[in-house]
Amino acid sequence: MGSDAPETIAAIVAAHRAGTLTPAETVARSYQRIRDHNDPAIFISLRNEKEALGEAEALASKDAHALPLFGVPVAVKDNIDAQGLPTTAACPAFSYSPAQDSTAVAKLRAAGAIIIGKTNLDQFATGLVGVRSPYGIPVNPIRSDLVPGGSSSGSAVAVSAGLVPLALGTDTAGSGRVPAMLNNIVGLKPSLGLISNAGLVPACRTLDCISVFSLTVDDAMTALTAMAGPDGADPYSRDRPLGALSAFPGKLRLGVPGNGQLIFFGDRAAEKAYDAAIKRWTQLGATPVEFDLEPFYEAAQLLYEGPWVAERYLVIRDLLASAPDAIHPVTREITAAGARLTAADTFASLYRLQALRRAAERAFAHFDAMVLPTAPTAYSTAQVLANPLELNSRLGTYTNFVNLLDLCGLALPAAMRDDGIPFGITLLARAGRDAELASIGRVFHADTQLKIGATGLAQPPLAALPAATDGDEITIAVVGAHLSGMALNGELQALGARLIEATETAPDYKLYALDTTPPKPGMLRVDAGSGSTIKLELWALSAASFGKFVAAIPPPLGIGTIRLADGRGVKGFLAEPAAINGARDISSYGGWRAFMAEKTGK
Repeated sequence: MGSDAPETIAAIVAAHRAGTLTPAETVARSYQRIRDHNDPAIFISLRNEKEALGEAEALASKDAHALPLFGVPVAVKDNIDAQGLPTTAACPAFSYSPAQDSTAVAKLRAAGAIIIGKTNLDQFATGLVGVRSPYGIPVNPIRSDLVPGGSSSGSAVAVSAGLVPLALGTDTAGSGRVPAMLNNIVGLKPSLGLISNAGLVPACRTLDCISVFSLTVDDAMTALTAMAGPDGADPYSRDRPLGALSAFPGKLRLGVPGNGQLIFFGDRAAEKAYDAAIKRWTQLGATPVEFDLEPFYEAAQLLYEGPWVAERYLVIRDLLASAPDAIHPVTREITAAGARLTAADTFASLYRLQALRRAAERAFAHFDAMVLPTAPTAYSTAQVLANPLELNSRLGTYTNFVNLLDLCGLALPAAMRDDGIPFGITLLARAGRDAELASIGRVFHADTQLKIGATGLAQPPLAALPAATDGDEITIAVVGAHLSGMALNGELQALGARLIEATETAPDYKLYALDTTPPKPGMLRVDAGSGSTIKLELWALSAASFGKFVAAIPPPLGIGTIRLADGRGVKGFLAEPAAINGARDISSYGGWRAFMAEKTGK
């Protein structure tokens, strides 16, 4: 395949759906590229190629348009369980064979992805450098003397080098963001609890999240929507409806640190690149708003100087006691300190953190997102090996506080410096704003016109987005008699409603035919993944019209939050559970329109 071969998730899936390329051909290309790239430190274990090709060929029996990751090869950081491959956390003595996929991997497979292998990492996900592994140091494909970044080193390198278009990392202190900058790719660090951590070997269980590496922001959002959703197997999982990508806002306020507050450790090129990035934002229409970065710096110090080191210790305390030499010396030094912390230390830090969270909330009240350097500078492998703790700490200057303060983040390539070192910025916002960050971040990344990863290839044009609601409009999902052309659609039309799009729910619902006049369905939410996808329409109403519409809804129907197939959460019709007693289950029709067509013979 030549240079015109599809590289992004969007291009690969489009080619598979069009039949110009098969999933098996794409998977075979990934394996060939891994062989040609010939860096044994990227993957800790590779899946048997024939097995992966067989899974890709089996996709031919599936509905390609129902699978957002149809035939997409994926690499998984080796502290995330993928059945059939060992989980090592980059420590051979810790290795085990998982009985099942992690929830995130299971959701990727269900979306049509093909798992290729498990990637190298800083051992037990402790580090931002990518050099703390007995499996070697992955070579940075942008500039070979630089560290690849950690802890998700192998995953970031695999995407940057074009071996796979998508890889999972994890992020406690910046492990999904620092490697993204150093490899000139996108790193999406979701809101905590948005992706289930079931099947993850955590660094800090209360702070960890599974992250996404990709070549474009749109690709990262495709992966995030496939994995997002609450999970009873993870007590830290949260039911956070994920919004959709939307147009660049007319008014955007971006927080930038006060004059003199940023630290670059003498790296003037990085400082100039950050200033240029802020100028780019203003040219795109954003308004910079200064804020005080000091509370965020203080929160960052808590991560390694406070009790959260004890969480790292809990993961490996048995191994520390039985075989301490099996643990990387730097990892051992950092982690062992967790055993010395007291309960009093923990509560003192929790009290201080709560105060800092309030300070962060006050700051975010004045802007929509903040823009920081992803890292203040970059270091060579030789520099980090000579000074492992201090230089690693410096790389976390703008990342360590993020999960402590319950923020979401998006790391974006911003510039390629004259010395060949990539520079990146990170957008940060309050939890739940993931889609908003992606919506503005995709425009910034495209505007840089940077090549994608280390491939030397141009970014694809930004995909057109579906129509969005206006400022005072509210979206409502209708599933029955209010659909276009159905008996009650005139009620929406009379209120000035506007059709936005036709789509479908996540497979979390059942549809019942209620005994009403005129005939109506009742949709009931069931356990995630145990129901059917139900076709519906999204309509936009003014706030006043929405209120009138909802007030007129007769029982047993009501308005609740409906999760769509792409992960969005919208308001829509749901039935009271008692109402479906004795009602006919029509879920197999996939929607009210198909059921009524059969019933009426039209």
